[in-house]
Amino acid sequence: MNAELEWKIANLPESPGCYLMKSEGEIIYVGKAKNLKNRVSQYFHFSTNHTEKVRAMVSHIDDFEIILVEGEMEAFALECNLIKKHMPRYNIKLKDDKAYPYIRVDLNEDYPRIELARKQERDGARYFGPFRGATVVREVMDVLGQLYPLRTCTGKIDRRKRPCLQAQIGRCMAPCAGPITPEMYKITLDKALDFLNGHYKPVMAALRDEMMECSKAMNYERAALCRDRLRAVELLVEKQTAISTSDNDRDVIGLLHHDADAMLQIMFIRSGRLIGSEQFTMEGAGDDDSGEILTQFILQYYGDENVPPREILLSAEVPEAEIVESLLTESSGHRVYISVPKRGDRLRLVSVAVKNLRDTAEKMDKKLANSHARTIGACEELARVLGMTKTPRRIEGYDISNTQGVLSVASAVVMIAGASANQENRHYRRKTVQGANDFASMYEVITRRLSHGLNELAERNAKGLDPKGGKFSDLPDLILIDGGQGQLAMAQEAMHNLGLNIPMFGLAKRIEEIWLPDNDMSIVLDRHSNALHLIQRLRDEAHRFAITHHRNLRGKASVSSVLDGVAGVGEARRKAVLKHFKTAEQLRNATVSEIAEVQGVPESVAHNIYAALHPEA
Repeated sequence: MNAELEWKIANLPESPGCYLMKSEGEIIYVGKAKNLKNRVSQYFHFSTNHTEKVRAMVSHIDDFEIILVEGEMEAFALECNLIKKHMPRYNIKLKDDKAYPYIRVDLNEDYPRIELARKQERDGARYFGPFRGATVVREVMDVLGQLYPLRTCTGKIDRRKRPCLQAQIGRCMAPCAGPITPEMYKITLDKALDFLNGHYKPVMAALRDEMMECSKAMNYERAALCRDRLRAVELLVEKQTAISTSDNDRDVIGLLHHDADAMLQIMFIRSGRLIGSEQFTMEGAGDDDSGEILTQFILQYYGDENVPPREILLSAEVPEAEIVESLLTESSGHRVYISVPKRGDRLRLVSVAVKNLRDTAEKMDKKLANSHARTIGACEELARVLGMTKTPRRIEGYDISNTQGVLSVASAVVMIAGASANQENRHYRRKTVQGANDFASMYEVITRRLSHGLNELAERNAKGLDPKGGKFSDLPDLILIDGGQGQLAMAQEAMHNLGLNIPMFGLAKRIEEIWLPDNDMSIVLDRHSNALHLIQRLRDEAHRFAITHHRNLRGKASVSSVLDGVAGVGEARRKAVLKHFKTAEQLRNATVSEIAEVQGVPESVAHNIYAALHPEA
């Protein structure tokens, strides 16, 4: 702790406010306190009571700032705003890793539209949802369109316009063309917003009454229209789950600690029906108190975009609940109550939310376990099969591809910790071997790869650099050769000639048998073995990588041969064209003007190239 920090701690005021912890000028934590002197001092003088996360944070603090406020409520509000603004590293942060669609209504417009939104933004608009999918959103919007003729177009309001088709069929009030004032429009909009909040009963009752009145008056066309609208609303309601015997609007929030994070589920209940739910993750909050996590979630989630209902049910008590209630009441414009139910239907609702979280956590754990079995577990199993003393971290697979000895290429595909490392993959063009000789080609490729690695490794060691940071210096722990004993023997000879002894094996395609060096007996793994699946993925990727590169080279070679006879195309221009267009297909699909963009190729020559590539044109 530096002298300036000690002086600041000693001179803290005994006042409510917020504090901003800093590391090298970056704000890494924001907190609130009734008494700043007591709260901030605790970080530096009572470290034995801190969690690992807090100890790690304190070790990085080299400065802090404070902001004084009048009382606890102001401190709550300020802390929430500062966290949203700075997103400090050590604060509990709300993370939504799902993309559910919403219905969006921008109330700042004179004539707001109801539209589908793929994600929720902090733009001051009202959002309803989330919904289970875009189809559900469109169903709701279709029903709304039948009930409330709100505008759907994005054009500017122009009274000189003629009403569009939507207006002519009664699906739009046509504020762009008719004498509809914003006040008149708002009356219909408010009814639509009330409907979106789940208040369906008044709408259904009004439709029934109108249908009966029209029927009595023998206005059967209008009665049939009311009947169809009523059926649409009833169908929509049937698709929603009746979850409560009361007609209240509630949000139910459950919390579950899971590893290093905290998971939360919020269920949206409107008029006693579950109209949607959503799960969130509070990253790095696994060791934090449940009440503090729920407080931070509530303060970060609710706002102008997510207006809270009158009742919020929680799975755990929150500290200073009265202050949180006051903040939500002030921001929403209506009284908001927070409670932790102990019995009855309300407790059952909270239990449902927590049950959903446990199910999600179990699925995540199973997925993680399955991923581990397919990667690290498969590497461990492979090491046992091959008799290795340690689990291989880096595995490289090699395959040769050629067409009757022409354009022979090799691919080197890499897995690290059982997972594909595509950025490490390499292609090799044959340099010393003539004709179709896969054995000699394999010898050349392994020699070149390991020679590059040894040279770069020596250079990085001399400079004190990590070998894993080089292009070739991170040598493999295990090498897979796509082929049988012949290719394997040549690869092993190349390795031994460089003074290395890296474990190596071949995989023959016939019955997926493993061949070890100097061993006449092959190994056949169980077809359900994770180790077999891992080396099959590596072998198949090496084969695909080599074939793709070989196909591209053949295409370029064929195009290059066509360019040889084109007037105005010499060696320099041919190289420039082939370099500019990465594949033969790109060159064939290029227009004359696109070919002329190649440096050094005039438009007249571009015409000649295009004509040579398209003789049928």
